[in-house]
Amino acid sequence: MKREGQTRIPSGCAVTAVISKSGERMSGGSIVESMIPMHDRSNGLGGGFAAYGIYPEHRDFYALHLFYDDEGCRRECEEYLRERFEIVDAETIPTRTMREITDEPLIWRYFVFPRRSALRSLQIDDREYIVRATMKINSTINGAYVFSCGKNMGVFKAVGYPEDVGRYYRLDEYEGYLWTAHGRYPTNTPGWWGGAHPFALLDYSVVHNGEISSYDANRRFIEMFGYKCNLQTDTEVITYIIDYLLRRQGLTLTETAAVIAAPFWDTISHRPEGERETLTYLRTVFSSLLVTGPFSIILGFEGGLMALNDRLKLRSMVVGEHGDRVYIASEEAAIRKMDPGAEDIWAPAGGEPVIVRVKEGRY
Repeated sequence: MKREGQTRIPSGCAVTAVISKSGERMSGGSIVESMIPMHDRSNGLGGGFAAYGIYPEHRDFYALHLFYDDEGCRRECEEYLRERFEIVDAETIPTRTMREITDEPLIWRYFVFPRRSALRSLQIDDREYIVRATMKINSTINGAYVFSCGKNMGVFKAVGYPEDVGRYYRLDEYEGYLWTAHGRYPTNTPGWWGGAHPFALLDYSVVHNGEISSYDANRRFIEMFGYKCNLQTDTEVITYIIDYLLRRQGLTLTETAAVIAAPFWDTISHRPEGERETLTYLRTVFSSLLVTGPFSIILGFEGGLMALNDRLKLRSMVVGEHGDRVYIASEEAAIRKMDPGAEDIWAPAGGEPVIVRVKEGRY
């Protein structure tokens, strides 16, 4: 397999997103096409998509998407799942046979809910139970990888160019109110199926263009709280940081952005008093979760998304709107591919989050 390091494009990788603020469900075909103008930002070592609202018939169950190396690890993992979950459906994820996609693992999905007795005995909620089970499978069952575990959403990824990955997974047959996409140009980490973006935990999914120079410091901190970075890609740690800050610490999206892309101390000193105190607190208490290096990320979550650049804005990202839809991409060409009529194309400031939510109750 061709590995990164043979070539290097510092600004490589492509990200795209589209969301309907009214909760209207859209075919995945459009976002797959949006990756074509950014083809050269990828090198065929990874592409993927996250989609929200795609499983309305199973909206109350967690959709586990898994890669298996072989039938043996599938049987071992399914035995683990049967002991700990009520499984209402299990099936292979539909794909197309394509010459562009090779070395395919077994790809399965399960719609599950934790056994009530297990939740009572552990005295934790179902979301924490899912996180622990995901870490357990990815750490201890050799050849089995949970790469998506949220409700009414799913991640679809592979080794290949993103437009091929989208066709491979037949995403034109799905409908969701939010889609994100990623094309990889890895520089420091392996090109393999589990290392493709998006990275997901519960309903949080992250696509990322850039390079995390603080990865080791971030990883050492986050692993003290039960997270395990097993997927050989620096972006994985961002997803766990977000889960830790939002779900476990109860921070807002804006506060989470102020931790990940913390303003410089000089910038903080010139903010109004109340804001200055908040930013000082966040930067002091969560200093190990400051993400350094060039990045632009898009976070998807149930009912919305957040886009964020590093504080120096070292990676490109633009936003456009048309009607009730908001588009975000590495390049304007990707937005125009999805919607030639998109208006008000603008670039977010460094370290300033762009947050878009679906109207309450529409998802």
